Amino acid sequence: MGGGPVEPTVRSRTRDVRLDFARGLAMFIIFVAHVPDNSWFLFIPARFGFSSAAELFVFCSGLASSYAFGGTFRRSGFVAGSRRVMRRVAQVYAAHIGLVAALSAASFLGFWLLGKNYPNELGLNELFAADGSGIIALLSLRLMPPFTDILPMYIVLLALIPAMMALARISSVLPIVASGGLWLVANASGLNFPANGAGWFFNPLAWQFLFFAGYSFGVSWLKAPELKRGWLFWVCVAGIVISIPPNFWAFRETFPELESIRAAILPENSQSFLSPFRAGHFLILAYVGLVLIEPYRTRLVAVAPIVKVGQQSLPTFLTSTTLIWIAGMVLDWTGRDQISTALTNLAGFGIIIAVAYIAAEIKGRKRQLLSLTSAADQQPLPVAE
Repeated sequence: MGGGPVEPTVRSRTRDVRLDFARGLAMFIIFVAHVPDNSWFLFIPARFGFSSAAELFVFCSGLASSYAFGGTFRRSGFVAGSRRVMRRVAQVYAAHIGLVAALSAASFLGFWLLGKNYPNELGLNELFAADGSGIIALLSLRLMPPFTDILPMYIVLLALIPAMMALARISSVLPIVASGGLWLVANASGLNFPANGAGWFFNPLAWQFLFFAGYSFGVSWLKAPELKRGWLFWVCVAGIVISIPPNFWAFRETFPELESIRAAILPENSQSFLSPFRAGHFLILAYVGLVLIEPYRTRLVAVAPIVKVGQQSLPTFLTSTTLIWIAGMVLDWTGRDQISTALTNLAGFGIIIAVAYIAAEIKGRKRQLLSLTSAADQQPLPVAE
């Protein structure tokens, strides 16, 4: 970390396949974790430790944002960088409203086909209140139906980037101190934004800490530790191993006292406020994972579908979240035996992958069209003879 005014140093725009792989992996885990009464949920990584795919997703989003926006701040200045961030905020806000609309449509369709009151389970009775208060609350991010609380948090995290970049113009230490201080204040005071009659489930005032940890590594406010199997690696491995017994359900069923230990370590609001155990567990897990992956990073192209999903994170996230709700309806209809559960999960994976490839193709054609248009605009006008 430096001590004086700095401009962010942004790494090459060449995509880091490890980042795309991690984001893609998080997308599949999030899908499995949130399909209602999904038996595969018992074996996701979060059942073996304190952190979950949410931590991975937010950290990677911060790192990806440093690549997406840091260079604009450096090359074009603060105003241009802030403008680009706000455009992304508007896109994510529109995506959030669209996601709620898609989930609402799926709920009404499920009610019509299966006769189960899915609209009520999604809280649409409050959303479509006769006085319009539900719509106003939705638009102002004070009402979030189930499964829709990630994108509002992401909106706030993105909106904080210009403030952090402004602090970094004074010193690269300041945004790190500000982020850590805000996280501590949120945990100590319970400070949160209002929503659903309480607070945001993913409190952005706390979760920004992990987002800006990733962002700080991307713009070199923080120096990443060397990836090697030294003492730090083995200390992290030990921390991971120690965290397994109080989290893995098989151990807790055998030794009930582990349930009390876990409850003491992770209070009820630990996920909303990103408890130190969740953040710490994710960071040591990330370090161990990176050390293990490092010798094989060039071979990650062998899992191209996962990487592609990570590259198209917004469309695949929207698809995954909508499929979560639909998959629950499908399992209500078929029953939750092992074959039906497996087929539903695998079908969800297949659709998410297909959407990733379609989105990549559309974006590629759009970029090609813009390139051709730009080249045509630069051609000299014919001179009349």
